[in-house]
Order: sequence, then C-alpha cells, then structure tokens
Amino acid sequence: MNSSSLRRIFSTLSTPAGEVCSRLRNAGHEAYVVGGAVRDLVRRVKPDDYDLATSATPEQVKRLFRRVVPTGIEHGTVTVLTSDESLEVTTFRVESAYTDGRHPDSVQFVTTIEEDLARRDFTINGMALDPVQERFLDPFGGEADLQTGTIRAIGNPDERFAEDALRLLRAVRFATQLQFHIEPDTWEALTRASHTLQRVSYERTRDELNKILASERPTVGFRLMSRGGLLQVILPELAAGVGIEQRGDHRFDVFEHSILTCESAPKDNMTVRLAALLHDIAKPATLSVDADGNRTFYRHDQESADQAQSLLRRLRYPNTVIDQVTHLIRQHMFAYTPDWTDAAVRRFLARVGLQNVENLFALRQADSYAQRGSRVDFRTLLTFRDRITEILANDHALNRKDLAVNGHDLATIDIPPGPAMGTVIDHLFETVLDDPKQNTRPQLLKIARTFYDSRLKGANHHPTDTS
Repeated sequence: MNSSSLRRIFSTLSTPAGEVCSRLRNAGHEAYVVGGAVRDLVRRVKPDDYDLATSATPEQVKRLFRRVVPTGIEHGTVTVLTSDESLEVTTFRVESAYTDGRHPDSVQFVTTIEEDLARRDFTINGMALDPVQERFLDPFGGEADLQTGTIRAIGNPDERFAEDALRLLRAVRFATQLQFHIEPDTWEALTRASHTLQRVSYERTRDELNKILASERPTVGFRLMSRGGLLQVILPELAAGVGIEQRGDHRFDVFEHSILTCESAPKDNMTVRLAALLHDIAKPATLSVDADGNRTFYRHDQESADQAQSLLRRLRYPNTVIDQVTHLIRQHMFAYTPDWTDAAVRRFLARVGLQNVENLFALRQADSYAQRGSRVDFRTLLTFRDRITEILANDHALNRKDLAVNGHDLATIDIPPGPAMGTVIDHLFETVLDDPKQNTRPQLLKIARTFYDSRLKGANHHPTDTS
C-alpha cells in the first residue's frame, strides 16, 4: 500500500480505537485494529465498529481501562467501553474446531499478530493496522484480493472450513455483500464441505442469513448457496423450488421467483424480505398438473405459511417475527377489484390488520414484479390504497375493540360470559362491518338482545358461523 493511502486510512481511523491501542502500547503490549474495520478502511468505507487484537491478556486489559465488560473472556475477548464507542479487544489466539457448531473447543493464546491473523477465515479479513506506528500488515494478500474482488481462504481452504463450518456461509455472505467472486480453490473446498454446515447452530446460521437478506442483491447469495449445496442443508424448503415451473404469467421457476421477490422487497424491512423469500415455498408440495398440462398450486398460500412457520422456528427467529411473516404469507393472495364494496374493504382491513397493510402491499408489489422481472402496472393497488384511506377517514370499527359495546355491556342485558357472548360479539362485529352506522351502544345492545334470544338462548351453544 502506498504512503498516501496509508495516510488516508490513519486519518480516518476511529479516535477511540487509536487511543485504546496507544494505551496498550504504552503499557508494553502490542495492539492492532483487525477484521472488518480494516477491510472497510482499505475499501474507503466507514466501519460500523472496531475490533482490536492485542498481546495483552484479558486481565491485563481490565487493569488498564476503567470500563471493561467480560463479553467473551473465556475466549480472550473483553469489550472496552469509551465515551464514544464500544471496542472488542481480543488476545492474540488460535482456535480449535467448533465441534458443537457454536464455540471453539479450545482457545490457545499466541504471542504474535501474524499467528493470530493466520487463524482467520479469508485474506480480506487477515489484515491489521497498527495506529501507533502507522503500520499496515497484510501477510496474505488481502489488499490485492480487495482490489480484484476476490474471496480467498487463508492457507488451505479445506482446513479453514473444517475449523468452523460457518465460514462456508460467511464466504457466500461476503461475496453477496461486496459483490465479489469466490476464487476456484476456495469454491471447490466450499462445495466439498457443504454438508458440514448442518453442524452449525441455528442461531449462527440465522444471523448470517439475515446479513444476506439485508444486502443489496440477496439473489447472488441464494444462487451461490444453491450451486454450492448449502441451500439444501439450511433451507431445503426453498431449495425444493429449483426447477419447479409455474408457467402462465410466471417467467421463472419457483426458486428464482422467490429470491427475486425477496430482492424486490424493501432491503431495510426484514419482515417483508423474509415473507417475500418464503411466500411460495409450499408450491412444490401443492403442485397439481391436469391432463392439458395446466399447473395449479391449490392453497399454496396457507401451506407456505405453515412451512414458513416451521422453518423460522427451526432457525430460532423471535415469535413476533414468525407471526408477522406468516400472517403476510397467508394474506398475500388477496384479489382486490374496483367493484369491491366498502364492506368488503372493511372486512379486508379487519382480516389483515391495519398495521400490516403497508407490508402486505410491499410484498404484493415485489411478488408482481418478480413474476416476469419487468415493470408492473400498480394502478389497481394504488386505487385500493385510496379506498382504504377513505374508509379510515370515516373512523369505522375495524376490530372488535372498536365496537361501541363490550362484554360488560352485554352482561347488563343478561348475556352470559363464555362462548355465547363471543358469538354475539362476532355477530355484532359482522353487523358493523356491513353497516358502520349500527355502531352505537343502544343499537348494538338491541341487536345483541334479539340475536341472543332468537339464536342462542336455551341452546347448548357451540361457536358457529353466524354470517
């Protein structure tokens, strides 16, 4: 690296990172900025955070700084808290294999930065900066690989992947985020080791998957995973869509359509991107071909929601994310036409939930674009949005809590709590969806009294369809 590039890098280096390195140096220890921060600085990108490597032990680091959190002290890592940043500081180390897929079996501290860098995954992550002496260390050619857009394992790629199978997914993630290619030897080793990805914990897999999903072009990552055999290990439901033709308005097979829908969804909305990725995963299982060769996927939306729920639970996604994603998938086949009545629009809002409408529209737009990968006329959807705005302007009841009566009110007219009361409330809600003017307390109590006396009183009530 030339001197002007070095000056630029050190001039943009985080002040807290430099100060922590200086204090470690003044105490007689080596200290370097390592990992993703160096990769970003070389690429002229501002790092999100900084990792430091040092010859000091965790106990020595704790004695030098006032605020230190033992975030991974058993593996040599502590977090130094400054007024501006949190910096992970790790003692020079080498690791054994990750037998449990979560943590290295053992960690051995070493004495030099060169040994520490040699245990890292890829050359672009094997560089270091010494802010005190303003030195750039690049023993494995990471800078050259950054310039050529190359993901290359440090040393023997088979050994690097055997040490930690998550590196298989990390190779794909870096290739996706940076729009780099994986060099041939590293790629061949990745495909040979693809089956070992099953040893990695679901949580670590999920975190890498999220980073691929949040990238500008997640299709790159999913295609690489499919070609390399990784997709079949971690997302077999998605892999099943490869080669499943749809025909009709669809230009792509189920897999290509799904990943293009994902990429067409807003990149800063993980809920919609997950729903987009998984919205059709049950199509292979629901495919039916008639005598004329016509293909149908009956109830694929409901079946896809069920499969997505199992998949997301397996990957340990939070329940709130699972509920939101599966709800969008269940609702994504709505078929609005301009002849819908206002009552139909209100029922749609009641079923979907007002808080989910924009996400559902974003999913529909991405889904429509991904049918052929070309511009789509969204005027009908825009008209639907205008209809919804009009409905909302009139402050109509869109859920049971918006009714002018509640259970306490119904109890005052001797409607007993339990299933019968629930059925009465359902009937009142349907009535108000049809005619919002009925949503007054006197009118709803009158309707409730009549309905209960004529349909439910004296019967062994079981919830039924009262529409």
